[in-house]
Amino acid sequence: MLKNKFFPLLILVSVLLSLISYLLNLYSDWLFFDETGFSSVFTTTLYAKTGAGLLFGGLLFLFVQINLHVANRAQFPLSGMHLLGAGNLGINRDQAVRLCKPVSMLVSFVLALLAGNLGAMKWKDLLFFANRLTVGTVDPLIGKDVGFYLFSLPLLDAVKGVSGFIILAAAALATAVYYVRGGILLTERGVAIDEKVRRHLAVLVGIFACAVAAGFYLDSFKLLYADNGAFYGAGYVDVNSRLLTYRVLTFLTPLAGAMLAIGIWKGVWRMALLAPAIVVALYMLGIRVYPGVLQKFKVAPNEMALETPYIMNNITATRFGYDLEKIETVPFDVDTKLTAADIANNDATIKNIRLWDHAPLLKTYSQLQQIRTYYKFFDVDNDRYMVNGRYSQVMLSPRELSYADLPSKNWINERLIFTHGNGITFGPVSRISKEGLPEFFVKDIPAVSLADIKVSRPEIYYGELSNEYVIVKTNVPEFSYPTATGNITTTYAGTGGVPMDSLLKKALFAAKFRTEKILLSSDITKESRILYNRNINERIRTIAPFLHFDSDPYLVVDQKGRLKWIIDAYTHSTRLPYSRPLKGGINYIRNSVKTVVDAYDGSVDFYISDPDDVILKVHGRIFPKLFKPMAEMPGDLRKHVRYPHHLLQIQAAMFATYHMTDPKVFYNKENLWEIPVLGDKAMEPYYTIMKLPGEKAEEYILLLPFTPSKRDNLAAWLTARCDEPQYGKIRAYTFPRDRLIYGPKQIDARINQDSFISQQLTLWSQRGSEAIRGSLLVIPIEKSLLYVQPLFLAADKAGLPELKRVIVAFGDQLVMEENLELALQRIFGGKKAAPAATSGVSADTQASPATLAKEAVSIYEKAITLQRQGNWAAYGEELRSLEQILKKMAR
Repeated sequence: MLKNKFFPLLILVSVLLSLISYLLNLYSDWLFFDETGFSSVFTTTLYAKTGAGLLFGGLLFLFVQINLHVANRAQFPLSGMHLLGAGNLGINRDQAVRLCKPVSMLVSFVLALLAGNLGAMKWKDLLFFANRLTVGTVDPLIGKDVGFYLFSLPLLDAVKGVSGFIILAAAALATAVYYVRGGILLTERGVAIDEKVRRHLAVLVGIFACAVAAGFYLDSFKLLYADNGAFYGAGYVDVNSRLLTYRVLTFLTPLAGAMLAIGIWKGVWRMALLAPAIVVALYMLGIRVYPGVLQKFKVAPNEMALETPYIMNNITATRFGYDLEKIETVPFDVDTKLTAADIANNDATIKNIRLWDHAPLLKTYSQLQQIRTYYKFFDVDNDRYMVNGRYSQVMLSPRELSYADLPSKNWINERLIFTHGNGITFGPVSRISKEGLPEFFVKDIPAVSLADIKVSRPEIYYGELSNEYVIVKTNVPEFSYPTATGNITTTYAGTGGVPMDSLLKKALFAAKFRTEKILLSSDITKESRILYNRNINERIRTIAPFLHFDSDPYLVVDQKGRLKWIIDAYTHSTRLPYSRPLKGGINYIRNSVKTVVDAYDGSVDFYISDPDDVILKVHGRIFPKLFKPMAEMPGDLRKHVRYPHHLLQIQAAMFATYHMTDPKVFYNKENLWEIPVLGDKAMEPYYTIMKLPGEKAEEYILLLPFTPSKRDNLAAWLTARCDEPQYGKIRAYTFPRDRLIYGPKQIDARINQDSFISQQLTLWSQRGSEAIRGSLLVIPIEKSLLYVQPLFLAADKAGLPELKRVIVAFGDQLVMEENLELALQRIFGGKKAAPAATSGVSADTQASPATLAKEAVSIYEKAITLQRQGNWAAYGEELRSLEQILKKMAR
């Protein structure tokens, strides 16, 4: 008896605890949205989830209760419940009937909760439907506006699915009630069903047939997403068999359902089963059998002729879906007439060729600038700045705090003292020291600036490594940075976080983060603030989960010296008719939003970068206070907006096929391109500063080459422009098809086959050293192409990578030198007008013979020492350096 009372109490306690946990999370989310200034987004989303949940759950509960009411009112002249071959079941009928109502009520309530939860997950579909817009373009097959597919069809699909579930749930529960009340009996002769039960079930069958017909109607739209092998979207077979069948089934199924219902109502089973049998046969014939016959005997022998209009639909839709229509195709008549004068005239391009690869540079930054073990460089970002009056491409990495590497882990250290990272490492992409190490514009803690880039607020409270929560403005000073004489502390002066100004909030966050220390700590005052959702990726996804955010945020130093994160955000859909999908099903994508997060106070701004995107327009109607016009972004930040690497990669993958706009050429794949593959990895787009053909000044661009399908020579190169006012414009420069233009894989093979280079690589790879070949870059200059690849040397896999050589290829020439300037001098002759890319070597080129002689003696002595130590790799390196000095002396 005690157990019977304890079990309901346990359920009640579990429900109450779940409810309290939900309310705590809801309130903490509200505080977060209120802190960031997006409370309207929170309320709109909450209302939509609640409304969708109540709509779906309420419909199920209401429909089920109506059917249960009908079932419970029915009276059947039976004295007990009988099972087949078992006589009377040992359950009193009156007791079972009394339990029937509360049990069925409980079950229907649970089902309503499940339906409500499913409905709440469809909140975005509901808002899209309520705020839908027309695109102004109709699909070429059914004639619906594209907006129907983007904004209405998702909700209609959800409603259809839930409707079927509601009807089946009502039928199952009503059947169970009828069985308990004696309306359905299992006898030795079979199942005996009372007339009242048959009539009730007949009505449900008729309603369910209408839901099935609605499913057939919606399935006809899904033909526009079909994969037909050579192309995507409805093809000849779909249009001439499946579409017609779905339309017939849409009208025939309700009639068949009505006949089935009448048959069940009257108890005429042959009549009842004939109609659905016809529907099933028609479905199998028109959807499964006949399309296969039509494809084999009519389409396959005449595929190109019959499928041409549908291929054209696929080409048009895919180019729209990935915004390929804006790509301007320009012929590029490449030659090998580049001269030393041309190199000098493109000085800014040469000095901004990226020699430092991200992976080796990240290791080098970590060893040279990490300062303490609890700091970590997570990533290296590529950007451009005006540095000392020069337009320069730079590499930048934030120095974040790694909680996993704290020397002493406890709650006070992790939550009150070590609260933030500190500063950045910032340097040019091509300049190196004598030792082969990167140069810096900004370095160390506190930040030391060697250029006119100043960091006035170096603290990083919000970043890519920031995790969980910290509490600032407490009685415990925050750790700022270490010095030789001791640690420097600081106190947070920003507006980020939620004030801990009441006992209720302390209790709330103590419960949320499951620690009593927040509630009991005497170090937390009314002035204290709790910072949570500090990981910038989680922060922006919490605010705008309906956007897809780029996986590579990058840090920017604004004019005031504050650190700001810029993250590209995308709108996308899987519902664009005829468009070829990506791996995840997405077939429409736009980079419509630029997100900015302040690294110090966590403030977030969403700026509209593509006002023509129809999906963003609908989001703007749903959340009118979320987005700001791009004109409101500060000018110093707009200078750092760049075309997303991820987006161009997607567009390039599609453009490799969909640059062919003639259906016959597309079908035969006559001019199919590929993204070059080096080793086992496809090349990725890379940023560089260069002067585009026909332009007067250098600009920051994103570049990626193409090769013909299954060939290694170059076919074209794709470039996206990043600087205003040309931002977002994309050009494809196509090469002549009547002569060979070396591709990256061919240049890579030539490097491997060069006896001197391969000998040096073998020598450097001995005795634990590791030679690392960097990215092979294709750099267009004037009407010619330069191929540049840096070469790094590390003592071992965990060693400090040093940039030791630069390999340059031009035409049939291939050289490897200490730096880019020497390599260009060897190829083009004469003296390059531009300053050297390597600070140490540039000084040497202007040095007197006496200075060069002293350096030669120094290198010789070092080489002899290395020879005695048996370090042959380093010995060979010093001999190579000595050779270069002697050549300079000879000149």
